[in-house]
Order: sequence, then structure tokens, then C-alpha cells
Amino acid sequence: MSTKDWLEKDYYKILGVSKDAKPDEIKKAFRKLARENHPDQHPDDKESERRFKEISEANSVLSDSAKRKEYDDARSMFGSGFRFPGGGQPGRPGQGTGVNLEDLFRNSGEGGFGDLFGGLFGGQQPTGRRSGRGPRRGGDIEGEVAIPFADAAAGVTVGVQMVSEDACEACRGTGAKAGTVPQVCPTCQGSGMQSSQSGGFAVSEPCRQCRGRGLIIETPCPVCAGTGRARSTRTMQVRIPAGVDDGQRIRIKGKGGAGENGGAPGDLYVSVHVTPHPIFGRNGDALTVTVPVTYSEATLGAEIDVPTLADGTVRLRVPAGTPNGRTFRVKGRGVGKPGDAGDMLVTIEVEVPKHLSEEAKAALTEYQRLAAEPNPRTHLMRS
Repeated sequence: MSTKDWLEKDYYKILGVSKDAKPDEIKKAFRKLARENHPDQHPDDKESERRFKEISEANSVLSDSAKRKEYDDARSMFGSGFRFPGGGQPGRPGQGTGVNLEDLFRNSGEGGFGDLFGGLFGGQQPTGRRSGRGPRRGGDIEGEVAIPFADAAAGVTVGVQMVSEDACEACRGTGAKAGTVPQVCPTCQGSGMQSSQSGGFAVSEPCRQCRGRGLIIETPCPVCAGTGRARSTRTMQVRIPAGVDDGQRIRIKGKGGAGENGGAPGDLYVSVHVTPHPIFGRNGDALTVTVPVTYSEATLGAEIDVPTLADGTVRLRVPAGTPNGRTFRVKGRGVGKPGDAGDMLVTIEVEVPKHLSEEAKAALTEYQRLAAEPNPRTHLMRS
């Protein structure tokens, strides 16, 4: 779709939504109109076919956040009533005048038509005004690491092996075979763009001969086949922060693929997989652990040793009469760096003995007689 379409067509009006419509509203409006105007519903109806294409075009712009912003910026700059010169009799009101917009904006204080629209629509500059071989940002790289539970809780530095495309070492990124050099494209004079006349105004597009590179490679590099890029493998030390969750994606800015023509490098994204721990679990920054105690410890009270994730054990006092499932909090022994860690949640699990000696049975029977405990299920019978 052309710059002319972006400036002349009101995509919001076509879909029947407001300019501040949410993505869900746009999607709902498009689906409704698409069903109503689909060619299958109206065979041989040219108007419905035209309307369907118009709706689809509007949706393709407004449903994409980046395109929508560019579209809004362009219409904000020139206003919704802006019209490009069209075909017709020169000088007649409302008809084409043969005006070259490059000439129209040349003395406006801007860098010309290409400068005005290049940033909005991702285009390049017109031939002879600015080079088409501008800086290009490097690509983002994905990596994965698997780390133990304890390292995820405390943080760790790991080596991540990355495969990316960097400048070819054989040709140093030129794309030309060693001993040869690329030649400036004779068609675009190295700008990567060429101009043509369409509908009374100048249009710039990528040069067809050099495909927008601005250079012609007569003898391509045999290693990279003239692309100037080659796959490389390297290992980078990456710091995994304390408290990272399983499946979390970490971004390391500027550590991705190398840029072209002085462009900034991309980013590195590392997906972290955490190996489960046989004893400990997590609840946010809290470390969780279940600790068994004997029936007598829960009844009479006791001091027990509880394991920690990093450094040995911690002493925990279990009060007399502690019920099964009660949770105690141990400060500062959870997930995170020392001094800034969460807490450890210790849940008590009372173990009932499966085998008793005759003496133990007799003692427990005597205890039952002496305690004379009321039936704890009485309230159940009343309901």
C-alpha cells in the first residue's frame, strides 16, 4: 500500500471505530464488516468485493501497533484532508497539476520528500540526496540455559552459547571475494534508491539492479555467497539474577547480532529453565519446605533442625500442641541475595507411628484413659 493511501484514506472511518479505539474494538469491527461484505456472501458483486478489500487494508494497518502509529503520525502531520496530485488536466481545480512533491518540499527547511516520509514509512531517501546504505540494527538472538534450583534462588553467572550472523570474516562483511572490492551501482550511484514518475509525482523505491544495497558485487565471496554475513558461534557469560523463575526470559541489551553500517547491535534473550529441587519449593520470594515431626514432638513441643537452601540448618522451636499442617516463618532464609532475601515457610507434618511395641501400646492406652479427651467428632453429628 502506498504513501498516498495512508494519507488519503480514513481507516478508522472505514471500520467505523474511533481514533482511540482499543485493539479488541478494531478486531470486533473488522470481523463484523468482513462477514457482511465477504465475496462468498455476494457473488459477482464488485462493490462488495471493493469494500471487502478496503476493510482488509484498514485492518492490516490498525491491527498492527507499529503501522498504526506511523499512520496516525502521517495524518497528524498533514491532516486528514490532504490530497495527492492526481491525474487530470493541469491547472484545473481538484485535478492533477503535474507537481513533483520533491520540488515542493525541497526549500521547506526539510531534506525533501524522502526526508519527510522516510522515517514514517520505513522508506529510503531519493537518489542523490542521502545514501540508502544507512545503519541497520543487528538482529536479536535467543538462547537457553538450565540451572539448578539453588542457583535460581541465589543468582548465578553462566555461559550461554549463541549462534548468530556476524560480518563474514573471509570478506570482512563486504560480500566480495578476497582481493576484490564491490563496485558502486551505476543505476543508483550508490544510494540504493531510484526514482520514477507515477501519477504526476516522483516515487522513490529500492534500486532494482543492486536491490537497495548501493553496491554491485561482481565476484561474490565463496564463504557467504556475497551476503557479507556468516554464522558464528560464541559463548557469553550472562548473569542470571537471584529469584529467577522457571521459564522466565531475560533480556541483555546490546549483546545480540552485530549491526550493519555502524548500526546498533541487537539484544540477547535468554530463556531460563530451573531444575526442580527434591525438598524445597517456591512461592514468590518465599522458600517452602515440609518438615516431619513425631507425634510426641508435636504434642509435647520440641526444638528441631530445619535444612536451609544455602548454609546448613536453622533451629526451629515447635510449641507443644502444634497441629498437623501448621506453618512457621523463618526470616531471611528464602529466595534472594543475603540481606535481601525472602523468608522460609516451614510446614509441620505430624507422623503417626505405624508400629508400636507392647509397652508403647500399653502406655498410649493409659494416656488415653488419663487424658479423657472428649470426642472431637461430636459437632459433626449435630449438623
